[in-house]
Amino acid sequence: MFPKNTWYVACTPDEIEEKPLGRTVCNEQIVFFRAEGGQVAAVEDFCPHRGAPLSLGFVRDGQLVCGYHGLEMGCEGKCTSMPGQRVRGFPSIHAYPVVERHGFIWVWPGDAEQADPDQIPELHWANDPEWAYGGGLYHINCDYRLMIDNLMDLTHETYVHASSIGQPEIEESAPETKVNGDEVLTIRHMENITAPPFWQAALRGNNLADDVPVDRWQICRFTPPSHILIDVGVAHAGKGGYDAPADAKASSIVVDFITPETDTSIWYFWGMARNFNPQDEALTEKIREGQGQIFAEDLEMLESQQRNLIRYPDRRLLMLNIDGGGVQARRVIDRILKAEAENAQPQQAATAS
Repeated sequence: MFPKNTWYVACTPDEIEEKPLGRTVCNEQIVFFRAEGGQVAAVEDFCPHRGAPLSLGFVRDGQLVCGYHGLEMGCEGKCTSMPGQRVRGFPSIHAYPVVERHGFIWVWPGDAEQADPDQIPELHWANDPEWAYGGGLYHINCDYRLMIDNLMDLTHETYVHASSIGQPEIEESAPETKVNGDEVLTIRHMENITAPPFWQAALRGNNLADDVPVDRWQICRFTPPSHILIDVGVAHAGKGGYDAPADAKASSIVVDFITPETDTSIWYFWGMARNFNPQDEALTEKIREGQGQIFAEDLEMLESQQRNLIRYPDRRLLMLNIDGGGVQARRVIDRILKAEAENAQPQQAATAS
């Protein structure tokens, strides 16, 4: 259901600051921890002694200690010691390629030999002092592709988010869908409209008038396996819209990293990066809280949608022009899945022989 030879956001550094973290990614049960020298490590969440989850243990001197009988594990999945026992001959458990970068911890759940850290997306805003970022994490019981559909078609904002970012002009403005290789874009521009409440607050946050007509834009950008970055913003009408000068607009990048947990559940890392008043921590927190409330409104809809799809597996869903971005994103995913399956067949045949 999901590509495995790729990088997913597994967690944030604060989640492993005090103890190991057990998290399922693409149906793989993994434990993340700080190993020797503070480097991040990821191994199977399975003690080879009696099968206890290693995430219930603790870290001592860079070694992961099982909380059941004290077996110690290194970052490569090799048993290193156990009180009164000889365990160095134990077979190693699976270790996963893992990289800490851009304020996130990324894991490669597939073939470790194919893991290339250069394939981790470059997030220019993550390391630029001219940008501020605030975000969070939701666990949602839905197929990861439903979340991709949700984010590549923002027409639902008019209904699900009517009190914050929704407005009739969204559904009245036809989106444009573009495909550039594995990248899919859905683009929507709205001119000379009233800013909704969330964007009125953003305008005030950039010391701009919030009671004048604005031009608004939404540029949704999907890249495999399930990352979506959305350029959003409003500018005082007639100032150039997306290309307006910084002193006439409030713009941001909505950050969406969707990590499959199982076939019907996800870890959803969300946030917003902005390049206006980046030093204003109170504004960052206010935007983060507002965005968190907006995404919480999606949660109920997505989980209810998933339950309906499980209940009626043979029902055919209808497609509209607004679904173009999600449809194209799914085609990219299907193409990658097909390639992974074809590459795996020769390897399986070689192993069998």
